[in-house]
Amino acid sequence: MDTQRLIDALRAAEAVKFGEFELSHGGTSDYYVDKYVFETNPDCLELIAEAFAERLAELGGDTTLAGVALGAVPLVAVTSVETGRPYVIARKQQKEYGTANLIEGNLEEGEEVIILEDIATTGQSAVDAAEALREAGAVVERVIVVVDREEGAAENLAEHDLELESLVSASQLLADRE
Repeated sequence: MDTQRLIDALRAAEAVKFGEFELSHGGTSDYYVDKYVFETNPDCLELIAEAFAERLAELGGDTTLAGVALGAVPLVAVTSVETGRPYVIARKQQKEYGTANLIEGNLEEGEEVIILEDIATTGQSAVDAAEALREAGAVVERVIVVVDREEGAAENLAEHDLELESLVSASQLLADRE
């Protein structure tokens, strides 16, 4: 994967914003990576799907993909189409109607699953998804994100026996910015 091409696309789409932003975990930051900008931009989405597909091919195997609702659903859907791999959706909480599933889609006991995510800051949403998937019988050992903000996600995930990989790090995304 051409990392610089993905970085250029994220920048061109204006997915990286500067100012003062409150983050979902309660902290603040002088920059923000807007996942909804890059997830609704066809050029970015295509590059992300290709990059995820390449990373998955390097890992080998025939794992199922999982995306955390709502943010990672477009990512896991396009990657599923790109790779031909099935996917499931991990909800943050059960619905109170219909099937009331926490995991949507078909998942077999012992099935190997890789979680795809948009942005990792603390990694807690990926940890929660992994726990839900594991409770549903999946084997989950890896999380691949578009952007790792490098703010403790790798360490948090490691404490839950999860390896974090990213397509782009915050250091790379913010380097040489004008």
